[in-house]
Amino acid sequence: MDASSGDKAWSFDFSSVTQPGTYYVLDVNNAVRSDLFDISDTVYREVLKRAVRMLFYQRVGQAKDAKWAGAAWADTASHVGPGQDHEARLFSDKGNAATAKDVWGGWFDAGDYNKYTDWTASYVDALLHAYLENKSIWRDDYEIPESGNGIPDVLDEAKWGLDYLTRLQDSDGSVLSIVGEAGASPPSAATGATYYGPASTSSTLSAAGAYALGATVLASLGNASLDSCVADLKSRALKAWAWADANPSVQFLNNDAASGSSGLGAGQQEPSDDYGRLAIKLEASVYLFELTGDATYGAFFDANYSSRQMIKSSFVYPFEESTQEALLYYSALSGATPSVQTAIKTAFANGMNSTDNFKALLGNQDPYLAYMKDYVWGSNSTKANQGLQFADMITFGIDASKNADSLRGAERYIHYIHGLNPLGFVYLSNMYDYGAVNGVNTFYHTWFCDGSKLWDAVGVSTYGPPPGYLTGGPNPSYTVDSCCASGCNGNSCTSESLTPPEGQPPQKSYKDFNTNWPLDSWQVTEDSDGYQVAYIRLLSKFVK
Repeated sequence: MDASSGDKAWSFDFSSVTQPGTYYVLDVNNAVRSDLFDISDTVYREVLKRAVRMLFYQRVGQAKDAKWAGAAWADTASHVGPGQDHEARLFSDKGNAATAKDVWGGWFDAGDYNKYTDWTASYVDALLHAYLENKSIWRDDYEIPESGNGIPDVLDEAKWGLDYLTRLQDSDGSVLSIVGEAGASPPSAATGATYYGPASTSSTLSAAGAYALGATVLASLGNASLDSCVADLKSRALKAWAWADANPSVQFLNNDAASGSSGLGAGQQEPSDDYGRLAIKLEASVYLFELTGDATYGAFFDANYSSRQMIKSSFVYPFEESTQEALLYYSALSGATPSVQTAIKTAFANGMNSTDNFKALLGNQDPYLAYMKDYVWGSNSTKANQGLQFADMITFGIDASKNADSLRGAERYIHYIHGLNPLGFVYLSNMYDYGAVNGVNTFYHTWFCDGSKLWDAVGVSTYGPPPGYLTGGPNPSYTVDSCCASGCNGNSCTSESLTPPEGQPPQKSYKDFNTNWPLDSWQVTEDSDGYQVAYIRLLSKFVK
C-alpha cells in the first residue's frame, strides 16, 4: 500500500503504440474500459495555448474584449478608474496626492488581484525560459490582442509583465515592492482605491533580473521594433542593480501588522532571511552577466554561488527550482568561469541521483509514477518543478546517458496533472472541450467566486471559469479557519463536507470547491501565476 495515495496500482507499458489515433484500454475480463485518449504529435498543442491564455485573463487593466476573451468572459478594463492604478498612492500616506504613481498593468497574482513585484518578475523569467528552451514551438496565434504581430505570443505575454515592471521603477533605480488592488466580480466592478508599498532590495533585484533577461531574449529576435525596448530594459537593469547593491538590506513586509501594512496585499513575498535575498541577487547577476559581459556580475556570482544547497550538499529539490535553474543557466554561458560551470553541473548530477529524484523514478516509487516527497500547499506547482528538474538534465546537457530516463521522468509529472493521479482528475479548469473528462469545475478566485450566477462552476453557473487555469492541488495541511473553534460569529464551518480534503492520504487531499471564509478553499484550489508558469514551462517541452 502506498502511503501517499492509499492505493495499490498495476501498470503496463504501451509506448510501442505510436500510430496516431483515438484509443482506449479495455479490460476484457471485467468488461470495463478507460476513457478515450489520443496518440498524436500535437496532442498538447491546444492545451499549452489554453494554459498561456490564462495569463491574458489575469491581466490587470486589459479590456477583455469578446474577440479575445470569448463572450462568456468579456469584461472592460479593470482598476483604471479614479484613485486606482493610474494614480495609485503610497499605502502609508493615502491622503497625499503627491505620492500618486502610475502602476497600471501586470497580472492578478492568483485568486486575489494584488501584484507582487518579486513574484511578477519570477513569472516573467519563467516565460522567457520557456521560450528559450523550445523556441520552435511557440506560435503567434494564441488569440490575445498581440497575436499576429510577428512575435511569439509567449513573449508578448512576458513583455506585458516587463512593461508593468518598468512602471514600478523610480528614477534612482529602485523598484516598488507591491501594488494592492480592490476585488470584485467581474474585475471591472472593483472601485476601491489602489495603494502601493515602497521599494525594497529584493523587489529591485527581482526586477533587475527580469529586465536583463528580457533585454537579452527580445534582442535575440532581431526585430527592429523592439530596439528601443531592449535598450530601455538594459538601462533599467543596470540602475536597479546599482541601487540594490548600494542598499542591500531594505525590506518591506506587506500585510503585516507590526509594519503597519495590514490589508496591503495578502501573501508575503519578502524573503525571510539572507539566504533567500542572496538567491535573488545571484539570479540577477547571471542575467546581467549574460547581457553585458561585465566581469563584475560574473565575479559576484562566482564568489557566492557555493552558498546554495545544491552546491553545498548536492541537494536538488523542487522548492529551489528557480535558483537551481539560474545556476544551470550560468553553467551554459559563454565566458563564464569553466571551473564554476563544472562544479554546478557536477552538483546537479549528484543531486539528481538521490533517493527523491532518479532513484524514485527508476524504482517507480509512486504507483502513479510522479513521485514527490512532500505534498504541501501548491503541490501542483511542486510537481511541475519536480518535472522540470528532470527536463533540466537534458536542457543543460548534464548526462546524455540519462536523457531517455530524464524525458520519461519529466513527462510523468505532466501525466499526473492531466489525470494520471489517484483521483483520475485533470487539475486544469473547464477543459472539457480540449479532452478532459473529469476535471476542475470550480476554484477559488475573486472573479469566478462562490455563488456567481455566471462563473462559479461548470455545469452550475452559466459559463463557469475560463479554460486552462491550474489549481493548487492536494494539500494534506488543509484546515478550516481557526475561528471555527469558537463559532466564527455565526458563520458556518459545517455547510459542506470537508472529507476530502481532510482525512485523506496526501494525494487525495483535494476537493473541487471554492467556498470562502471560514472554509478557506484557497488552501486547496486557488490558482497562482507561479503554478501556471511552472506548468507552462514543463508542458512546452512536449509540444511540437
